[in-house]
Amino acid sequence: MAEATVVKPKMTEEEFLRLPDDGRKYELVDGEAKEVPAGVRHDAIVMRIGYLMYPFAAKIGFLCASSAGFRMVTGNIRSPDVSLVLRERLPEGQLPEGFMEGAPDLAIEVISPNEDWAELGRKIGEYFMSGSKQVWLVDPQAKTVTVYKSLTDVHVLHAEEEITGGDLLPELRCKVVDFISLP
Repeated sequence: MAEATVVKPKMTEEEFLRLPDDGRKYELVDGEAKEVPAGVRHDAIVMRIGYLMYPFAAKIGFLCASSAGFRMVTGNIRSPDVSLVLRERLPEGQLPEGFMEGAPDLAIEVISPNEDWAELGRKIGEYFMSGSKQVWLVDPQAKTVTVYKSLTDVHVLHAEEEITGGDLLPELRCKVVDFISLP
């Protein structure tokens, strides 16, 4: 006799928003709350990136932290570590109160030592399908920033190389090591 398969109901966005704050980072993926790897060092690097980007980002849009949720075309809610949303694409130049429809213009993910690489690749694809213009993967261990301008236009920048904001943040210029080094 075959065993009965139990199908777990998919979590709704409303249920996801009501999850208790347990200090961990989650995304809504395929109807389930999935924990995203992070930690204190990870968050300190995220804050450093935000600090370096803010003077340039504030002129043209909004810089968001990892608790901001973006609704992908797949229905998943993704929360990049750092996000830039250009003011020009927002109705009346204002951010929504809840989740934002579509991906941020720039999504930045800081790679953790226990990162799920397959899930990270899937996430990059979702960002581009949902409207991102660029995705940056910051790897503190390898001391690199991988800049995706599309799924096929990819450049790896090393510690002493300069990262620029390109068309999105033309004034941003700093060495990769400045993004990933903690004082």
